[in-house]
Amino acid sequence: MDRAQQLTEFLQTRRARLSPEEAGATTFGGRRRVPGLRREELALLAGVSVDYYTRLEQGRARNVSADILDAVARALHLDADETAHLHNLAQPTARKRPARRQQVGPEMRQALDALTTVPAYLIGRRLDVLAWNDLARVLVADFPALPAAERNMARLVFLDDAARDLYPDWESKARDTVANLRFDAGRHPDDPLLAELVGELSLHSADFRRLWAGHGVRGKTRGRKRFAHPRAGELALDYVAMSAPDDPDLTMMIYSAPAGSDAATALQLLATLTAPADPVALPVAGTP
Repeated sequence: MDRAQQLTEFLQTRRARLSPEEAGATTFGGRRRVPGLRREELALLAGVSVDYYTRLEQGRARNVSADILDAVARALHLDADETAHLHNLAQPTARKRPARRQQVGPEMRQALDALTTVPAYLIGRRLDVLAWNDLARVLVADFPALPAAERNMARLVFLDDAARDLYPDWESKARDTVANLRFDAGRHPDDPLLAELVGELSLHSADFRRLWAGHGVRGKTRGRKRFAHPRAGELALDYVAMSAPDDPDLTMMIYSAPAGSDAATALQLLATLTAPADPVALPVAGTP
């Protein structure tokens, strides 16, 4: 999880995926030994010297300005998440936090419990699942039955065979999961628990090793995921990620469906699986 190595590999993979034509630099000529942009070509596009860019890519540049990083990001056609990741790697801050597991306050738990018609759960650092409502337990995983260390989305996706049945688009889900974890690694490169998780997944999953090596980066925002539930069938749900205002590393994931859609009907079916059994009728006080 060395920060300088992460920066090097990230910039190298971003250069490799971008051709001169895509970069808008069709005048670059000569025989090419690499599929993407050369360092000198990227330096020219970013408006910096080749020597400076080389030191940046090798993690040797000090006090890199935000303007230079933005210029490199534009030259590489990075999106907003990738640009933020580049800044995190090249401009480490003093926001290092302890590696202990996060805690969920009563207000967040109350908010989860209030969401009775949609699945929702809280994700912390390292994609740990910290809390959930009943519908998320029925749809995604039986979190209460799992040991605390296994309540982690990356472990579920890559180490639990049931995930390949739950997510029809498993490759897409796996790619997003790794990209989320990469984004977290950029924010907290010195987290030993994150390094331990990456090591475990790399050891036990060839798919994780393949995707991790691609250095894809994505924050948790919004999108759509398909599920194949054994009771409710296949349903496509929209999701939105909402970060806690006092903790950017705590995110509530909420899944929903348009009113009247088949997916909304399926969610209603799932809700019946979480409903408590009818209580036993108790006699009114004073009656026999």
